[in-house]
Amino acid sequence: MERTLPWCSAAWVLGTALQLQQASLWSLSLILTVGSLAFSVGVLSCLLRAKNSHFTNCLLGALISFGLALSLVNARCLWQAQHRLNPMIEGKELMLTGIIASLPQQSASGVRFRFQVQSALEVGASHNIVVPEWIDLAWYDRESVDWMTGRHWAGLKAGDTWQFNVRLKAPHGTLNPGGFDEALWRWEQGVMATGSVLTGKRAEVPQKIKTSWLYPVAQARQYIRSEIERKLVSGDAQSRSMAGLVSALVMGDQAAIQTSDWDLFRATGVAHLMSISGLHITLFAWVMAGAMRGLWRFSAARGSHLCLRWPAPHAAVLAGALLATLYALFSGWGLPSQRTVIMLWVLSLLRLRGARWPPFWSLGLALWVVVAFDPWALLQAGFWLSFVAVGVLMISDPTKHAELTLLEDAGSETVRKNTFDSIGLHWMAKAFKSLKGLLREQWVVTVALTPLAVLFFGQVSWVGLLANLVAIPWVTWVVTPLAILGVLAPPLWLVASWALQPLMTMLTLLASLQGSVWLLPTPPLVLAVAAIVGGLLLLQAWPWNLRAWGVLFMLPIFLWQVPKPQLGHFDLWFADVGQGNAVLLRTANHALLYDAGPVYTETSDAGQRVLVPLLHRLGVKLDRVILSHRDADHTGGAPAVLRAHPNADLWSSVEVGHPLVNIRPVHACIAGQKWEWDGVQFEMLHPLLSDYSKSAGANGLSCVLRVDASQMAQSKMAHDRNLGSALLVGDIEAPQELALLQGLALQPVGVLLVPHHGSQTSSTNGFIEALMPQWAVVQAGYRNRYGHPAPRVVQRYESLGVPLSISSECGAAHWQSNKPQQLHCEREVRRRYWHTPRRVEPRDAY
Repeated sequence: MERTLPWCSAAWVLGTALQLQQASLWSLSLILTVGSLAFSVGVLSCLLRAKNSHFTNCLLGALISFGLALSLVNARCLWQAQHRLNPMIEGKELMLTGIIASLPQQSASGVRFRFQVQSALEVGASHNIVVPEWIDLAWYDRESVDWMTGRHWAGLKAGDTWQFNVRLKAPHGTLNPGGFDEALWRWEQGVMATGSVLTGKRAEVPQKIKTSWLYPVAQARQYIRSEIERKLVSGDAQSRSMAGLVSALVMGDQAAIQTSDWDLFRATGVAHLMSISGLHITLFAWVMAGAMRGLWRFSAARGSHLCLRWPAPHAAVLAGALLATLYALFSGWGLPSQRTVIMLWVLSLLRLRGARWPPFWSLGLALWVVVAFDPWALLQAGFWLSFVAVGVLMISDPTKHAELTLLEDAGSETVRKNTFDSIGLHWMAKAFKSLKGLLREQWVVTVALTPLAVLFFGQVSWVGLLANLVAIPWVTWVVTPLAILGVLAPPLWLVASWALQPLMTMLTLLASLQGSVWLLPTPPLVLAVAAIVGGLLLLQAWPWNLRAWGVLFMLPIFLWQVPKPQLGHFDLWFADVGQGNAVLLRTANHALLYDAGPVYTETSDAGQRVLVPLLHRLGVKLDRVILSHRDADHTGGAPAVLRAHPNADLWSSVEVGHPLVNIRPVHACIAGQKWEWDGVQFEMLHPLLSDYSKSAGANGLSCVLRVDASQMAQSKMAHDRNLGSALLVGDIEAPQELALLQGLALQPVGVLLVPHHGSQTSSTNGFIEALMPQWAVVQAGYRNRYGHPAPRVVQRYESLGVPLSISSECGAAHWQSNKPQQLHCEREVRRRYWHTPRRVEPRDAY
């Protein structure tokens, strides 16, 4: 059995990975067929085990594991899919009674928390309705400025029973190339609905029903967080930053870390230290085991017979593993913690039995258990960073790591079981040996994880090696122990925050160095795998003529570029930013962003969350940003985009006193402006110079841009109807559409950005008939409060035979001027079973 473990583990992971690529779930009959077949093969292989060769047993074990993974994960998902939110309930006012089931996450505008529903009633009806058991709620207080004075939600505590009036909707986030998949994140946690608490004159005031102890871990976490904030927060930004970092190190509350701090940690390659890592869990287990061993022996000196009944080493091993498990649960049960706890228990049980496993067997078992418990962990960057880091440390020095606990995390120093047995060595020799080991391990991990950093984050930190050499020992042996001991002695939290300040200063200095971060486009998976293999070859103790092959395997990931349009052609990415506009235009050597999406919260906007990552992943450097008009759903993400692209000029119709003027000089959009990039023609059609002196409103001043592929490029198309053209119109309304029709001979286009998100004040029949686009794209949020696109407008386009693509259904849309009849939707390219099923007749994007 033990010898087949690596095969079975690898097969289970492979079967799970294949299941995660499914666009839809298997039927129950197919699940039962595959599961029964795998079970039958398993029974047969057990009966014939003695007669089979080792290879045959391993192969059969792998096939059984592969089949069971496919069938069991599909069965689990099929059961979970039965608990989706009923579409007929979306948007209705409901009265829910339930329990606060998580640590409430506060912000300046409100609070978010997980809610376990006990009963649900539609307001105005007398019968109960069925809703998902687990939902994520947001409660916004429009009257309070700061959450610390928020009088409504100040009493929210985990475990308490509350009654709320809410509106629910299915989990649905934006979906862009390489971007965050919110639907997957909710599905992984079993959350089948999201919603907002209703407040105001017509809604019932939320009521606290009772207090309970049903969620003691969440309650303890909330108490510790409030104590940390009470001790450290003094009102300034730095104190809030320090409080967030200490909370993250004590209890794994990564949401407490500010966005600017995360950017700093990613830029310097130390983000892994600001969470509860494998090293933290291992260190905690080691300290607890040592304390238990000392307590056990002390009791023997006092006449107790505990040591006679159970040896002190055994008691220490189990106490360390058990207390480390409790700490991992308290700290949020992240992937590194899961891996470490599983390996701790494997090693502890083996030690109690007096047995030993090869290091990779323990790692393989941890891999198997983590994926079986959470199949969707395979799609998380943290999963691969954690397991690959430990794996390459083992491969790079198998002799050394055969003797280790094998519980270290990325870049960590080894924790030996006999640490105190070598105190007699000269301290300088020990220090040199430790420094040499740390340097080598950090070098190994840096080389091995660089391809994954490029794949998942699109960047390489050139200062990461130096930053980690300082940060790892400082955070591990100074800051983290102080932060954890602060639970017993709260003044130590202040000392921990003091210890963090010089580290933050050093990291800020390193991040400010020119070229400290190398931004790269997201490479194909095959290049990332080849680069990882190259890194392993480079780290082997082989002759350099063999190790040089590793460099050749790694080079393509750094040289790869996203394909660009041909000369004379252009393409458009209609980004999925929710309720707002943002369109990226690329030519062969230039790029332009038309609008920058909305603001989401006081600390988040479309620029920071969607557009800057999208531009990085596509390898785009902007030459120009055009903001159609002043409305926040078009300019909200502009500051983040302009900071990330300092060489881009800014065009807009915003007024002279607009805040954006302080970031970048603004060139006013005026009809008649023209330019050419790589053979592609650009012309501004609106507004006229005289419009700025009229009271047309912000929408009426929207910059209207027409883009045409070169005449030579269009002449090569099968149907020369100006199909290689695009019209981007912002939020113009019927009067501006009429003015364009009367003042210009509008020509047909290949793609049209639908005016004003599909509002019924725009998209007149005459305007659509003059353009007759191959595709019309609506950028609007899922179930937005404005009702965009208006049903009447949708019917208008469809009655004229114009295909309509809506971003809430399509995700990011990609259109190319040399293939004007095609529009590719990200939700079709990445369609998975956890995404919200379509509720309308599909307007296929292919």
